[in-house]
Amino acid sequence: MLESLLSMEALIALIIGVLTASGVYLALRARTFPVVIGLTLLSYAVNLFLFVTGRLTVGLPPVISDQAAGYADPLPQALVLTAIVISFGMTAFIIMLSLKARAELGTDQVDGRLDGDVAPDEHGAGRGGERG
Repeated sequence: MLESLLSMEALIALIIGVLTASGVYLALRARTFPVVIGLTLLSYAVNLFLFVTGRLTVGLPPVISDQAAGYADPLPQALVLTAIVISFGMTAFIIMLSLKARAELGTDQVDGRLDGDVAPDEHGAGRGGERG
């Protein structure tokens, strides 16, 4: 029983790490859709982390009773439910914000530049030395 719990905890830790790494990678992309997906993956990782803070228990009730040998902590479960609602609202807001930016700027680049634009260097000059 203890070996299965240790392997389950290692698996959950690995999943949280992969979700976090993928979310950070996608959040640093130049287009808005991968940024939205990255932030969603980060919120999933945080939800799993909050859920795991209550310890992984199998077959124990979430409420204390006289018949139960132990119980699962209900506080992380409540925090995860709240975090799911908040992340849903945040995702809807970010999607609407990116759609509005796409409609006004004509591009889905995070910085608002078109695909052919060149970033200015530290002196404010772009390609060919012209000031912009």
